[in-house]
Amino acid sequence: MFLDRALIEVTAGTGGNGCMSFRREKYVAKGGPNGGDGGRGGDVVIVVDSNQSTLRDFRFRRHFKGERGGHGEGSDKTGRSGEPLRVLVPPGTVIYDADSGLQIDDLREIGQTVVVARGGRGGRGNARFATSTNRAPRRADPGEEGESRRLRLELKLIADVGLVGFPNVGKSTLISRVSEARPKIADYPFTTLSPNLGVVNLSDYRQFVMADIPGILEGAHEGKGLG
Repeated sequence: MFLDRALIEVTAGTGGNGCMSFRREKYVAKGGPNGGDGGRGGDVVIVVDSNQSTLRDFRFRRHFKGERGGHGEGSDKTGRSGEPLRVLVPPGTVIYDADSGLQIDDLREIGQTVVVARGGRGGRGNARFATSTNRAPRRADPGEEGESRRLRLELKLIADVGLVGFPNVGKSTLISRVSEARPKIADYPFTTLSPNLGVVNLSDYRQFVMADIPGILEGAHEGKGLG
């Protein structure tokens, strides 16, 4: 069994700004405030997807940011809420807060979701501040920042195929050719110090997980090679 890990940073969308606006109508000399509120920022949601099998995609993209909420408008129009950002992970992924080390969730079921960062609230428009003594408020709030946090993802995998052999015989080169794995490759022994995982795609949308295992030498248990 192998442990696939990834470190990512998620930031939810900022709320839209509130609007400062006043009614403009014919024959109405001094219209009251009608600035709308800003929309809420989009959440960041992690979703279990059956088409995902490893965490390798997070090696190429580590930062995820939700959509910002729309700004408020005149005529008491509220800004549009930001769309939630869906981050796809394979079943069996365990999510930890990278800073505190606390487990957030253990995702096992297909379609299971968890909100890992909530979008900021939209700012209030000036219509919200009208009172009996202040009928023309010139104030509107900016939107709040969305939550931001670093996450550690872990996935326990059982590889379908393992590449076993002596050091420096081309195991890493092979897995880099048949999958999108990008292990370190060099012309000296023990370039691979820990297993590398790669997903090999076949026809009809089939795939399997291949593991590049560090080189094995006879007598390794006695301290030869890397021991």
